[in-house]
Amino acid sequence: MVKQERAARTRETLIRSAAEIIDREGFAVASLAAISTLAGVSNGALHFHFASKAALADAVEGAALARLFAVTDAALPPGTSRVQLLVDVTHGLARALRGDVVLRAGFELSVEAARPAQTDLSRCWQRWVEDLLARAAAEGELHPAVDAQDGVAAVVAATVGFEVLGARDAVWLAAATVTRFWRLLLPTLVRPGLLGDLRAEGIAGP
Repeated sequence: MVKQERAARTRETLIRSAAEIIDREGFAVASLAAISTLAGVSNGALHFHFASKAALADAVEGAALARLFAVTDAALPPGTSRVQLLVDVTHGLARALRGDVVLRAGFELSVEAARPAQTDLSRCWQRWVEDLLARAAAEGELHPAVDAQDGVAAVVAATVGFEVLGARDAVWLAAATVTRFWRLLLPTLVRPGLLGDLRAEGIAGP
């Protein structure tokens, strides 16, 4: 049992170290030697857990997907609209991207040209937004002149764009940036009677 726990800790350390190197240098430049050095383990220990850099990148993507699901699995509080949940979750995603290098690396790997993505985090995020806005439309939350897919396009393009730009300038992932986006979009997206009940800064605030 102790040996299994140690192996699990080593694996998690390698995943995080790989994420840090990928986040800083990119997948193509990242080397197994740099990852093992950062993790404080031997090359042999690394290869015991991961046969190749591609296998390690797959593990980073898988761990990042679990983190994305933790953000999107937020429950809908009683009396809360679907659109407010979307606002809150986009704030949660921005917070997670600011603080979680594994999640950031997972998004980067999903669009990495040097390897086939095993898990497209951007596409998973898009499907979640599509489902939520379809439910919002069915419940009469959206503006009559708005097609739900137009809302999906705006939200996904903006949030994925924030993730890409945030890799170079953290202000793109700041709560204030997400709030300004929602202040601009909400009057167009939702029916007029709902607008006054929504908080662009999220229910929990920035």
